[in-house]
Amino acid sequence: MKKIIVFFIWTGVFSLFIKPFVAVSAVDNDILEAYSKSSLYLDIKISPDGKYLASTSRDENGVILLTVLDIEEQKVVSVTRGRGKESVNTFDWLNDERLLLSMAREVGSLEVPFGTGELIGMDANGKNKVILTGWRAKSGDKRFSQVIDLLPDDPDSVLIYSVDLTSREPYLDIYKMKVSNGRKQSQGRAPLRAYRGSGANVYTDQDGNVLAMDGADPNKDNESVLLGRKTVDDEWEVLFKSGAYEPSFRPIVFLEDNKTLVGLSTIKTDTWSLATYNLETKKHEVLASHEKVDVSPILFSEEGKIKEIFGVSYEYNTIDAHFLSDVKNKSFQKLIASLLNTFKGQAVNITSTTKDNSKVVLRVGNVNNPTHFYLFDTKARKLVPLAESRPWLNDVDMPKSKLITYKTRDGLEISAVLTLPKGKPENLPFILLPHGGPHGLYDTISRIDGDAKVLASHGYAVLQPNFRGSGGYGLSFDKLGFRNWGTTMINDMTDGTMHLVEKGIVDKDRMCVYGASYGGYAALQNVIREPDLYKCTIGFVGVYDLDMMFEKGDIPRNKSGKNYLNRVLPVGEDRDFQSPIKNVDKIKVPVFIIQGEEDQRVPKEHAFALRDALKKRNHPYEWMMKSGEGHGFYKPENNVERWKAMLEFLDKYTAKAQ
Repeated sequence: MKKIIVFFIWTGVFSLFIKPFVAVSAVDNDILEAYSKSSLYLDIKISPDGKYLASTSRDENGVILLTVLDIEEQKVVSVTRGRGKESVNTFDWLNDERLLLSMAREVGSLEVPFGTGELIGMDANGKNKVILTGWRAKSGDKRFSQVIDLLPDDPDSVLIYSVDLTSREPYLDIYKMKVSNGRKQSQGRAPLRAYRGSGANVYTDQDGNVLAMDGADPNKDNESVLLGRKTVDDEWEVLFKSGAYEPSFRPIVFLEDNKTLVGLSTIKTDTWSLATYNLETKKHEVLASHEKVDVSPILFSEEGKIKEIFGVSYEYNTIDAHFLSDVKNKSFQKLIASLLNTFKGQAVNITSTTKDNSKVVLRVGNVNNPTHFYLFDTKARKLVPLAESRPWLNDVDMPKSKLITYKTRDGLEISAVLTLPKGKPENLPFILLPHGGPHGLYDTISRIDGDAKVLASHGYAVLQPNFRGSGGYGLSFDKLGFRNWGTTMINDMTDGTMHLVEKGIVDKDRMCVYGASYGGYAALQNVIREPDLYKCTIGFVGVYDLDMMFEKGDIPRNKSGKNYLNRVLPVGEDRDFQSPIKNVDKIKVPVFIIQGEEDQRVPKEHAFALRDALKKRNHPYEWMMKSGEGHGFYKPENNVERWKAMLEFLDKYTAKAQ
């Protein structure tokens, strides 16, 4: 089962320059290059019969290839790549011998690849390759297509949807498609439209029947609706409606009875809990929840289908799990629990299994451990390393990151990721690093953050606070940030900074702020709200003019985006008060502005407006703009250049006078 999801994602980075340069320590180019490199291995999946391993990996030019390995003979049977700089985007095993690929390619002057909507079928040995959908397909159907269900009981077919991306309100057409030639048999048109900026999700039962779907309607202020039907011959009915950011149920998959949806819910809990919803009885039941944080399901599949719910995983103080007691396959549940215990404190995900679950491919890693892939033999209880995503990081003495908590001035508990350089954590220079988003996103210990590691490797203590408005901590916590982007959210960050000052970990006279997207906004707003606390600020692809958000960029291009902005941004005089561009006169420290010239989320006009306002006041600033880059830098060499400039800038203002 697959689904369409559209998220509003904000990321960004900020930088400044000024004053005579006094280095804290030399910039280590090897460290910058190590963290700038994208993962060598992205994904590994085993074939249903356990004969092959397929993996996506990057070549020396950054193009993603698909390699198929015969496990027993230990030899490569095929290597597949796109044309020119086109990359393999996703892949799945359709049966023992055939794979389904989706492709991505660079668009215009942007360096980052985007999905093309093309689906390609091929044999494990690379032969019988057929472009099934998309602009190069023989059928002539140029619509964007994506897999809904791999139909494990029908190894020659998959269930897909197709949408016309030229339409602002595209219909979602469902087809059963032959994976040998791309011939499609219509399964009807979904009753909800995939509105641009909000999308729709389709859910199939264990037999591949589309029995549920949900989506958000921008014409009703992004109200979400869940539709269901008992069989494909029944009429669709509304099961549940909810306003944006109101209690709701988000389906994930049908259980074996073909009546019960497993999903995440805030109907009875404030945090996102594991719950079920029965289409026949309309009964909603919470199975597991955590008082402080959202949870994610641990599901058990067999023969390509979800059979049971084993429990939930969550991140509170560390990465942990809770297992349900009433399950049928207790032996496999115990096996999963033992694997989590083997990799305690790390995120453990199953990428694929053989049809009989005798072999499992695992992806394992966390904030201090680069991702590793393993092959686990469930019968022999044998764990075999397959590949490392970033093996060059083995040679890097990585600073350690951990979760901490602190209390805000109004009594709210805030969780934050703290990364410290090697040595005694005392009287350190400091960088406050707020995340992008801000709503829905949060800083995590499940993966490595290159910015935090680079800064800490250079001697800085780095704090990434999950201030109010962040995701991961429940519905109410997220909504606390509405209209407070530049006020109480900033207070939460300041309180985190002062927590470390009071602990003696950081030197209050050597502190700066850096962030990207919303984080870039926060980097400016922090030095506006606390003009004497920090020595400098860096904004990367940041939002600086809140009024401009309604006029420029991709968010206001559709109604759902405008609804989002109207909901979360301050209004009236508060908007002026919380807009950095209207308060440049309050800034006392040097500013470094970094921007991608092709940024569509936060376009370059924001950076130009801030630069012009600073120039008008003869305020010290530094500037970096990269052509071909969008909302965040994609090319490793550009990130190395960015980090070098940032570190030199930060060192100027955090080095103690000699």
